[in-house]
Amino acid sequence: MMDGIGKRPAFSLGRRDFLRATGAAFAAFTASAALGRGAMLVPRGMAAGYGPLVPDPAGVLDLPEGFSYRVISRLGDAMHDGGLVPDHGDGMGCLPLPGGRIALVRNHELMPGKPADGPIAKGYDLFDGIEPMPGGTTTIVLDPETLEVERQFRSLGGTIRNCAGGVTPWGSWITCEENVFTAGGRIGKDHGYCFEVPADATGLVDPVPLKAMGRFNHEAVAVDPATGYAYMTEDREDGLFYRFIPDVPGRFAQGGRLQALAFTGSLADTRNWDGATVSRNDWQAVRWIDLDDPESPKDDLRHRGAALGAAQFARGEGIHMGEGELYFCCTSGGAAKLGQIFRLRPARGGQDMAELFFESASPDEFNFGDNLCVGPNGHLVVCEDQYTEVVDNHLRGITPQGAAYKLGRLRMQTELAGACFSPDGRTLFVNAYSPTVTFAIQGPWMA
Repeated sequence: MMDGIGKRPAFSLGRRDFLRATGAAFAAFTASAALGRGAMLVPRGMAAGYGPLVPDPAGVLDLPEGFSYRVISRLGDAMHDGGLVPDHGDGMGCLPLPGGRIALVRNHELMPGKPADGPIAKGYDLFDGIEPMPGGTTTIVLDPETLEVERQFRSLGGTIRNCAGGVTPWGSWITCEENVFTAGGRIGKDHGYCFEVPADATGLVDPVPLKAMGRFNHEAVAVDPATGYAYMTEDREDGLFYRFIPDVPGRFAQGGRLQALAFTGSLADTRNWDGATVSRNDWQAVRWIDLDDPESPKDDLRHRGAALGAAQFARGEGIHMGEGELYFCCTSGGAAKLGQIFRLRPARGGQDMAELFFESASPDEFNFGDNLCVGPNGHLVVCEDQYTEVVDNHLRGITPQGAAYKLGRLRMQTELAGACFSPDGRTLFVNAYSPTVTFAIQGPWMA
């Protein structure tokens, strides 16, 4: 055992190792994005993507012509550890395993009082001193050729509301609690932390809270393979954007330094709610503010950071690291409050820069983006998470030039979550939140 988490190889920040661990789609993305940086923006409404959606005869998931899906896991399926697949499937990562298999590590955003659907040992916390908190992760081991499930099991238990997270260059999934309950009454421990789950775990891992990464309403994580720094979003309407610099690269449990993003100029509010303060494709220089007391017993990290000049973001959610830059969603940002996507380019020793990459002006473009990843063609793939008068949530594609299009439509009345590609880029995995359904989507992904 190492760091109380599990065995894993020596840490390497090499580009080749990272791409092998997280998929060749990252390389395709940055190549396509680089081509698009100097190009004209595609006008809104111009044809992009894979064409119109074809209605699913089963009434579940509409996709473009030539695409198909299969269900690989769903709520109530019997798992190999004697439990049942829990509900509220949310963020998810796909990682390669020895021998050519792949692992999906899937979050379950469950609160106290919800059924855990099976025995959980090694739980981080007990509810009412009796049963483990129901949040955590399940792991699905797949044959990448047939997509047959070889094993699925609980891999983390005893946590609360595991929302999103992110894969690491060393082959694990960081899962994040979107909850800041403090110990007392029926709650045994403080919550609001990140936990690490190795992709090659064969059962429940030791639940070690990564306390130096901060205690706040966590959403998602992305790790820069060149530095080992972790970037994190906060799902609050006045949330911050965080950076964690570990003391020992690849060993987050051993501590580090927590910082918040600020701009070197006067920009402090990126939400554009009360008049535009930030424009698309306007690069701004970034600085980082050190934050004391990251365990934040008063849940005031965002307030303390803002007082020091940190920028505010509207419900930071999904985040994805490409090669040399990362993207993150702000679900309710923008003048129309329909969502924004920001791009950060870490300079790795020089001046970090950030820009507003996309802001939706219409529900037809984009309606409350949440988790996101990247396709083999270099386009962003974004999951919608809205519960308005519009029933359906979509998978949205966004080109490197910033044009949005429909990639899929979920006909179930729930959100989409956890989009991630297989390492070979052939399969997109995505969850329906509740009742939990995990889909595998294949088709003519443009290379």
